[in-house]
Amino acid sequence: MAEFTDQVGNFVGIEVSLKTFNAVRIDAGGTVLDSIKLPFDRTRETLAQLLAAVDKLKETFTVFDKIGIAVPGLIRRETSRVAFSAHIPDHSGLDLAGEVKSATGLETLIENDANAAAYGEFKAGAGRGSTNLFYVTLGAGVGGAFIIDGGIWKGSAGFAGEFGYVPINSEGMRLEDVASSGNIVRRTVNRYKQDSTSSLSKLDERRIGIPDIVAAAENEDDFAQMMLERTGTYVGMAVATVINLLNIEKIVIGGEIMQAKHLVLDAVIARAKELSFAPSFENTEIVAGELGENASAIGVALMANGV
Repeated sequence: MAEFTDQVGNFVGIEVSLKTFNAVRIDAGGTVLDSIKLPFDRTRETLAQLLAAVDKLKETFTVFDKIGIAVPGLIRRETSRVAFSAHIPDHSGLDLAGEVKSATGLETLIENDANAAAYGEFKAGAGRGSTNLFYVTLGAGVGGAFIIDGGIWKGSAGFAGEFGYVPINSEGMRLEDVASSGNIVRRTVNRYKQDSTSSLSKLDERRIGIPDIVAAAENEDDFAQMMLERTGTYVGMAVATVINLLNIEKIVIGGEIMQAKHLVLDAVIARAKELSFAPSFENTEIVAGELGENASAIGVALMANGV
């Protein structure tokens, strides 16, 4: 385990995902010194599992007195309570920060996972050096977050950046309906039944996941490549809206789907270019995130320590 001094920092962040607690210990620059994944069962009480995970971190990592926790839900700006979480319903209305502090003695900060990831990329990843950026996460859900003038812009109630709700056609289809992990898999399974040449057609459709689609695409499976590129095209449509409205400096795209970085990113850029006001597009850089699955945990660790 890496040694630390007050100068390099000893910052701890934990992301609550759908199946794991993903925790990191970082230095003040966002470099990961240690990391650990702990199991999480969202069918059981969240708080008890979270407190057990924090206790495990106190055993595993060297001493720390603050912790940041990133959660997949809306955080009410004025109270820092979880206002709503579609994926983990028993978060809703819970004062997670207060409960963790009371039980552990640690100063605790709670943040939305997309906001935390945006901050991580801004401080320690693909957003370094920028002042304004929009972060997109493509995973179990589709989320977004704004960094404006160097800080997270949360909107009037704290709910800004719900990118998955951006409509992408006149019938009301939302971006999340086609670009979340589950919906990409669903669309792929529905379509490959019509394309027996795809290597994916040989797999058990009940077990197919994003890694399978990405692996097939990397092995020159035309069908898998088409599905990922089409996903990027949908994302590019929504990204163009952000560019046209905000003339944003940089857009950073992260999440599980970016395992197929170039296939998705190239399609995003191409479609965004077609639909954006040209002078605005020319002043926006669209890039892949650099922090991978640790983005939220890194970001919330930095936030909890005021970096």
